[in-house]
This record gives sequence, structure tokens and C-alpha cells, in this order.
Amino acid sequence: MSSLSVYHHSNPDVPDKLLTHGEDIAATLASVGVAFERCSGSTPVQPGSSREQVLEALGAQLDELMSERGYSVLDVVSLDTARSYQEEVAASVLEEQCNGDSEAYWFVAGRGLVNLHVGDYVYAVLCERGDLISLPAGTRYWFDMGAFPRLIALCLRQGTAETCATGDAIASRFPRLED
Repeated sequence: MSSLSVYHHSNPDVPDKLLTHGEDIAATLASVGVAFERCSGSTPVQPGSSREQVLEALGAQLDELMSERGYSVLDVVSLDTARSYQEEVAASVLEEQCNGDSEAYWFVAGRGLVNLHVGDYVYAVLCERGDLISLPAGTRYWFDMGAFPRLIALCLRQGTAETCATGDAIASRFPRLED
């Protein structure tokens, strides 16, 4: 089940708010310029599938989504692993970044924790299969796949502007995705 935990940046141990209803999650995120919606894939595809298999399974639905929203760049993350990736990804994925273009993450299978740093708050969004979260350009965020990732997530971007590390160590203070 998708959820949203809202923390004050100075208190990463206890969320100020915990939401589990899609409408409540969407409304809370919309208040900070982030869209959250359900976008289920019509054909099931398994974590660990190749990029080609994922694109074939989603076909017309993915083309429509990209065209409708002006996305021109697509990255596919498809992992099914029994070994820990925590150390390997810690330097990049678990570090706060700032996106240069509008981008969206569509969770086709599995789950991931998208953490947004907006002003004095951190919005920790547990995204599950079928969730689509859209971030405006300039959003500060980090992404946690868990120690043993099993997911397919598509990253859709409107351009090729670089995503860069902010240098803020905030990500190290907040809860990680539990496997």
C-alpha cells in the first residue's frame, strides 16, 4: 500500500503526518507542486526483465504517457536481486539530488521510497506498483530502493538537463526503506 510520511527536517524520527489513502497523498503532495496518481500497466512484467521486455510490455500506454506529458527521455530500472545493493547505490541514489528538468517515476512493479525535501519538510512517499509521481524541475529528492531491490521503475524526463547532488547530508538522517 502506498503511503506518505511528512517529517519536519529537524525531526527525522517521528513523522508529523502519515497518510495511506491515495486521495490524501495526492492532495498533500499537490500542495507542494508534486503530482501523485495511479497509472497501472496493462501487461504485467517481472522485475529483472530487460529494458526491451519492459518497453514491449508497456508499449502504447508508455508512448501515450510520454507524448501526453512531453517526456522525451526514458530510463528503465529493472532489478530482481537477492544480494544487497545498499553500499553500491549509497553514493548516488541515497544522496539528495536536484533535478534539472521535470521528471516522473512510474512504478511498474515492486516499490521504492521517493523522499522529497521541500522547504523545512521531507515528504517520504512509499510508491508501489502502479504509482506515478511527477516532480517539477528544481525538486530536491533522493530515492531508496531498499537493501534488496525488486522493482521496475521508469524515470521519464522532459529534457536532458543534469540532475546534480546538492551536497546536503539530509538523506543520511531519515529512515530507509525496509525490505
